[in-house]
Amino acid sequence: MPPGAADAVHEEKPLAERRLHPVTPLRRAWAPVAVIAGWAVHDPDQAQHQLTRLTTTALLVGLAVLVPAAALYGFLTWWFTHFAVTRTELRIRTGLLFRRTAHIRLDRLQAVDVTQPLLARVAGVAKLKLDVIGADKKDELAYLGEGEARALRAELLARAAGFAPETAHEVGEAPARQLLHIPAGVLAVSLVLTGATWGSLAAALVVPPLLWFGTHSLWTVLATGLPLLGTAGASSVGRFVAEYDWTVGESPDGLRIDHGLLDRTHETVPPGRVQTVRIVEPLLWRRRGWVRVELDVAGSSNSVLVPVAPRAIAESVIAQVLPGVTVPEALSRPPRRAGWCLPLWWRGYGLAVTDTVFAARHGLLRRNLSLVPHAKVQSVRLEQGPWARFKGLADVHVDTGAGKTVTARLRDASEAAELLQAQADRSRTGRREARPDRWMA
Repeated sequence: MPPGAADAVHEEKPLAERRLHPVTPLRRAWAPVAVIAGWAVHDPDQAQHQLTRLTTTALLVGLAVLVPAAALYGFLTWWFTHFAVTRTELRIRTGLLFRRTAHIRLDRLQAVDVTQPLLARVAGVAKLKLDVIGADKKDELAYLGEGEARALRAELLARAAGFAPETAHEVGEAPARQLLHIPAGVLAVSLVLTGATWGSLAAALVVPPLLWFGTHSLWTVLATGLPLLGTAGASSVGRFVAEYDWTVGESPDGLRIDHGLLDRTHETVPPGRVQTVRIVEPLLWRRRGWVRVELDVAGSSNSVLVPVAPRAIAESVIAQVLPGVTVPEALSRPPRRAGWCLPLWWRGYGLAVTDTVFAARHGLLRRNLSLVPHAKVQSVRLEQGPWARFKGLADVHVDTGAGKTVTARLRDASEAAELLQAQADRSRTGRREARPDRWMA
């Protein structure tokens, strides 16, 4: 048999297509109802006018038609949705009237996340989200049985790592070693000490009295004060619910992140795809030595690595994301004449360049330290405004593969010119020596 004939014979076999979990029609049946609800919200006056014209008989007849139609729609969309895993790709066929087939190359997968909204947890199902290099939107399989979702995730990651299809089922889910767990009490205190929470609360306490003295209208005060109070509480409560039980684990297929009080999410930080790491240090956290770690991942929406943790622990987790990288301790400030361009706030800027990363800091009250590995730098730019040029200063911008920019502000012009050339050389060297962006490599 000629070389490759076995693979050709294998590909010609009918694909073993699978359907989603049987509870999926219940989720999709809400689509027609959501369309009607959206119309009612968009034009409430017209919706109210139409409802007042309906008799009881007409309303019952409408419900008798709408409910079966919604159920039929949910069933048909579920029936005409299939997926299959071939030797090289995951195929997803959807569509009732207009057919769509997604061909997701397994070697382009960079993350496979499992999410469970509250009702999905009750039903024992889960949603599989797929991050693909070069795709703006995540493809998803919703819903699968919880066990099936985890097994399929493990199989896809094994295939993406280069395991043969015959052995991918046997690989199973890679073991994980816990690196970090955020206690609920620590998370709650960190949110209370966040400047945004105090700013929203201060606005809710200051604005209503001012409106009362200006208008003497109770309705105006309530209409303004209640939303401000709601905003102050919702932002903190929303973050607490989303970041509750935050756990970071190390595994061969990347760092795993599990979190969520109501909706559980199981994410993976793809190896080698992290472009920038930011260490955020709010003013009220400094006394406790806490920091927050955020990420820029190419083609992925994952943005938080550590919600809150002592700096030493956070840096140990960063070392797993950026192997061989040490967070610089000493950063050089801009020259004092930078105060003519940005009074007082110039003291918050800093720069350090090591053998592995370009590190730039900004912020006086809320410090942000951005770390860009040299291998992830796509371009370097130098910019000077008229006043900065007069003062002999310049900004150096470093662009990454995630479409983000890290800037070293208000550097001496000669230093900036040297940095521009040196960073270009370091980036070329870093890309040559970078580890392959492979799963389980």
